[in-house]
Amino acid sequence: MDLEQHAAEVLETVSRAGAEGDLIIDESQSLSLKARDGELEEHKVSSTRVFGLRVIRDDRVGTAYSEASDSDALQSMVQQALINASFAKVEPEEKILSTDGELRTDDTLLCPVDKTSVDEKVRFSLAMERELAAKSKVRNVPHNNVHDSQAQKHLYTSAGLKAHSKQKACIAVAFALMEEDDNNIMDGFGRATRRFGELDHLEIVEEAHKRCLGLLHGKPIPGKHYDVIFDEECQTDLFHSFTTMIFSGQAARDGVNPMRDKVGEMVADPRLSIFDQPLLTEGFGYALFDSEGTPTRETPLIREGRLETLAHNSATAAHFGVRTTGHAWRGSRSRLGVNLHQLQIPEGDDDPATLLSGEYIEITDLAGLHSGANAVSGQFSFGAAGYLCKNGQRVQPVRNITVAGNFYQMLQKISAIGDECFWNIERTALMPHIRFADVAISG
Repeated sequence: MDLEQHAAEVLETVSRAGAEGDLIIDESQSLSLKARDGELEEHKVSSTRVFGLRVIRDDRVGTAYSEASDSDALQSMVQQALINASFAKVEPEEKILSTDGELRTDDTLLCPVDKTSVDEKVRFSLAMERELAAKSKVRNVPHNNVHDSQAQKHLYTSAGLKAHSKQKACIAVAFALMEEDDNNIMDGFGRATRRFGELDHLEIVEEAHKRCLGLLHGKPIPGKHYDVIFDEECQTDLFHSFTTMIFSGQAARDGVNPMRDKVGEMVADPRLSIFDQPLLTEGFGYALFDSEGTPTRETPLIREGRLETLAHNSATAAHFGVRTTGHAWRGSRSRLGVNLHQLQIPEGDDDPATLLSGEYIEITDLAGLHSGANAVSGQFSFGAAGYLCKNGQRVQPVRNITVAGNFYQMLQKISAIGDECFWNIERTALMPHIRFADVAISG
């Protein structure tokens, strides 16, 4: 029996029970390789398939999942979801959408054919670790990973919708531990693509070594307020620490989103716009549809400093009397929520000469992102490393400093926005470099 027949059987049972439902089937296959001291330390192959059912009967929602695909297991899943619904509270805003039809992603774009053999991937992993370990001042390579994965999501609803997505990701990362005298540093670099053959282990080795060498002799600097520019990774991490909360319609419904009552108001520098761009195929956050089967689209979250909308699924949209924005998220083992796809900040008007003028701190490493950020208040305090710079030149490496401030205030204290955009390593955000003014640095 194929997946579509399984789905039809499950949803027919749901309908006979007087309920509506949707079924998510998550599938993944992955290869993970790690090298250590010139030998393969890990060669892991995994494959998963999980059926996740949501049922709604009498405005009560129940969920259940199964990792088995035989008829008995799937029928048991249906009965468990119905039982769970019978004990749930009434939630009149959560519905199974009436959308029907079929949606399917383009495999040629998101899951291209790649003829790289497993042996070639193993040789890549060993060469990356071996050549980085042989670089000057490198003691060892404690963290390296070559990961090749393919993920599929299938969504079927009792209203007749069939939606399918399939994506491939190939990621290689290496971190070196470097020592000289009493100084030591661990830093690294990585690349991600959809075709393994496009990865270059020499690029990763050279960039990881360069980053370690640059920061090895870093020292604290006097504490004061500086202009700060975060690199592609750190800026994305900083934004992700807060945007999951501030753009969430679910957090607004639950009363914990500080932007809940600010839709339509100026919340940032008028030069700043932030979009969710699910249909950029270069990004690994690409999504043709959300977890309710709503087709996605470009969503302006902040436009020229003004908060345009929050991200909604159908339930949070019903709560606020608006339309869903196509941001429903539900895994096969979880309940309905809200999630962004991939952030984009359009480029600004400032060329490198303007962006990098005068004195500023370039931040290339942040620590404590989870514990050091309060998304409700906007306050943050992170350990950091980077460079003291002047007119685009790195004057000295900087380590063991703390960068602190309020993210929501920072959005209103922007000195410049660069005129070129960059993807982060995981390709989940496309942004220009932003120069933030008057940021507290302590050493």
